[in-house]
Amino acid sequence: MVQETDETMGSIAEAVEWGRAGRTGPARERLTELWAVIGPTGDPFHRCTLAHYLADLQDDPAEELRWDLRALEAAEALTDERAQRHHAGLAVAAFRPSLQLNLAEDYRKLGRPDQARRHLALARESLPVLSDDPYGRMIRDAVERLGATLAATDPAS
Repeated sequence: MVQETDETMGSIAEAVEWGRAGRTGPARERLTELWAVIGPTGDPFHRCTLAHYLADLQDDPAEELRWDLRALEAAEALTDERAQRHHAGLAVAAFRPSLQLNLAEDYRKLGRPDQARRHLALARESLPVLSDDPYGRMIRDAVERLGATLAATDPAS
């Protein structure tokens, strides 16, 4: 399958790199500008990717949660066929562990442990779709770390 040229994904990737290089303000501004163009009903692949990365650039945990919820909502509208137009190996089911993990962490930061545990359970349920590769191991390890953190704050869990 020939991968399509996608200028929007190129712009998202560029802004993500800015954020990784420590230029979080400009990265956040650029992704916010792109969201205004894509909109809440635009291409679900663009929305999911953008919201996922924009969440990580937020200083306010409530704003981080808002963007992570948008990423999950977009993933629910996303098809494997659309994701594979970007990269042949992508499967939407493999996005879910990370998306649920992010929501669990957001709720933990906001002092909402019951919701954190609920999303952590959803992340755990979706782990079998991940490969045994560096990405899969990273997500599995993060799920276990967050589980331990939540258990330490509430031994009854």
